[in-house]
Amino acid sequence: MVCLAGVVQADEKPASLLEACQMDVKGDKKEEWKREPKAESSVTQHHLSAGGKSFDYTATAGTLVIRDDEDKPIANMGYVAYTRRDTKDLAQRPVLFAFNGGPGSSSLWLHMGVLGPKRVVVADPTPTPPAPYKTVDNEFGVLDKADLVMIDPVGTGLSRAVCDKKDEDFWGVDPDIDSVSRFIAQYVSDNNRWNSPKYLFGESYGTTRAAAIVDWLRSRRSLAFNGLVLVSVATDIEAIFAELPGNERPYAAYLPAYAAVGWYHHMIPGQPAALEPFLAEVRRYATGPFTAALLKGDSLSDEERDAVAKQVHEYTGLSPEYVKAANLRISEVAFAHELLKSRRLTVGRLDGRFAGPTQDPLEKYADYDPQSAAISAAFTAAFQDWYHVDLKFGQGRTYRATNFSIGERWKWTHKPIDAAGEQPIVNSGVDLAQALVQDANLKVLVLNGYYDLATPFSATEYMMAHLGLPPGTSSRIQMKYYEAGHMMYVNPGSIKKMKGDVDSFIDSTH
Repeated sequence: MVCLAGVVQADEKPASLLEACQMDVKGDKKEEWKREPKAESSVTQHHLSAGGKSFDYTATAGTLVIRDDEDKPIANMGYVAYTRRDTKDLAQRPVLFAFNGGPGSSSLWLHMGVLGPKRVVVADPTPTPPAPYKTVDNEFGVLDKADLVMIDPVGTGLSRAVCDKKDEDFWGVDPDIDSVSRFIAQYVSDNNRWNSPKYLFGESYGTTRAAAIVDWLRSRRSLAFNGLVLVSVATDIEAIFAELPGNERPYAAYLPAYAAVGWYHHMIPGQPAALEPFLAEVRRYATGPFTAALLKGDSLSDEERDAVAKQVHEYTGLSPEYVKAANLRISEVAFAHELLKSRRLTVGRLDGRFAGPTQDPLEKYADYDPQSAAISAAFTAAFQDWYHVDLKFGQGRTYRATNFSIGERWKWTHKPIDAAGEQPIVNSGVDLAQALVQDANLKVLVLNGYYDLATPFSATEYMMAHLGLPPGTSSRIQMKYYEAGHMMYVNPGSIKKMKGDVDSFIDSTH
């Protein structure tokens, strides 16, 4: 029996998954019937007027059926696409594909935070007041430079598996890369964008996905990107997962980010006047004496341990006693709980500038993220209102802004294309390196927030320096920094700078 369930057009009666999969029995004859999943869309017209820009654009909110190599439907993936109405030649008009991370996050954060034509206004770095929330025409979006396609991976938004597939089948590094890559290739074909300049934009775990997708599409479909934008990088997961036993790499990578957050909250003894010279000094210590101390492990002498604890205190504001009690190894959630504990405050993991009341000072780790608590409701409400009311799509269905089950059940193994073996924990820097070597035109823009504790800027520097590239290849990677956190675009000064950096990147790559 062939199971082909799906979304129906507006003039059809909705079919349940059971109805689409069942077999009718008439007398002695079994009649097998099937229904193809339907790509559904709502097309609306809009006008943007902000920041000296004024133009009309078309919004298409919908789902797109993706298929396996035998052209059998495997998922119906949700997206929102924005295109300029005054475009005369699609070959001259860039198209940018974007998504957030998680794993388990929809794309609403980038959508309503920086890339889309509408932006939700949030407080920074304090809690956003309650509804009604304010949305505005987004003068910092990308539509003046490129058409935009926001993608929701399977299990998020309205994206669902179809036929004999289950959502859970897509909840792993490689099936996720495969499905999003298939979506991009299908969208390009369906909308005649093969000859358009193409860009990929990922945030957080979305950078893990994006780094591999550029190589997957280049290798499997001969689809090349002009540029890749990585925001708050997580390509080498082991480099930022301190929870893994025996994994020493994250602690040195975290230290400069801890120093930045300590500096922001004026916890540094003899507070340095300027951030960047201070961080340059901390970087040198982190990669030198601090790393050497960690590598000594239990053989580190008491005198050496005391000296390291004192220096970490000077760079972060954490007490020497606490640093020694943690055996010099402090995870980001422990730091977030400890830094301002004397004030009974917890700092944000996604953005260390945010601080909120500590629920239990006797806990070892932060029990929530004040940045996420401060802005999540505003982002979600603003997007749902825009999606259902203005884009006229998704009514009667549950849009999953964040699906926490995905992260809890994620399979972290990864086999890069052409690799001999499988990685136990994904490092898609391997995929990115292969794409950079084999595609001489690919360029990469990396955006880092100084106060990001989830994907620290200093860990990103480590990842980009350990791609194993031939001499000269790394010159195609640009690094930009912002005095903000993981979602640097919530900060007014940073979103303006980000707009300039992304615009310059697009202008220079097509």
